[in-house]
Amino acid sequence: MLAYFKTVEECPRTGTTIVHWIKKFPFFCSDREYVIGRRIWEAGKTFYCVTKTVQYPALLRRDKPRRVDTYFSSWVIKPVQSRKSDGQTACEVTLVHYEDMGIPKDVAKLGIRHGMWGTVKKLNGGFRAYQLTRESEAPLSRNAFVARNTTKIYFEGNADLSKMVSGDKEACGTLDVQGRDQGAIDWKWLVIAGTVALACGRHKGVISKTLL
Repeated sequence: MLAYFKTVEECPRTGTTIVHWIKKFPFFCSDREYVIGRRIWEAGKTFYCVTKTVQYPALLRRDKPRRVDTYFSSWVIKPVQSRKSDGQTACEVTLVHYEDMGIPKDVAKLGIRHGMWGTVKKLNGGFRAYQLTRESEAPLSRNAFVARNTTKIYFEGNADLSKMVSGDKEACGTLDVQGRDQGAIDWKWLVIAGTVALACGRHKGVISKTLL
């Protein structure tokens, strides 16, 4: 459960955001801290949302809560035909998730087995609530507004990552991000991660629905 959440930086042109999380853990564990970069790529009618841990010098590491250094989560969302065979459309969501929380493997698997499915079951309710909000023409939240800014990709096997990164630097020139030598965010790896997710989605078909 999230005990704290804050968006520390965002790029309004690409939708890239840096967020700071603190997750509440059971009493026998210290809470966990996450510093995560998030971005959405769009290829046709398919969306790839990639989140991963990044280095952010402005948020100093502390003894508690314990910072998670390895975190990767990717969502692939695309339209499909309904399994009811009634001619209606549906939405297929594939989640690939990995993180090292620094706890014993068996304990982590038990927690994920009980917690992840509860999260997945809430997706439909959250989506329906979002639909009703949009239909009422209520103003978009800041997070929803930024998430509408995606990076369009025309995937043809080998993407020129250097050009993508160069364009990103120009588009997000207002972000206060230091160079890689100072231990800050290396946006190239965020782009590569998104491309890897894209390649998996396009060339391997359906990825496992839940990778634990």
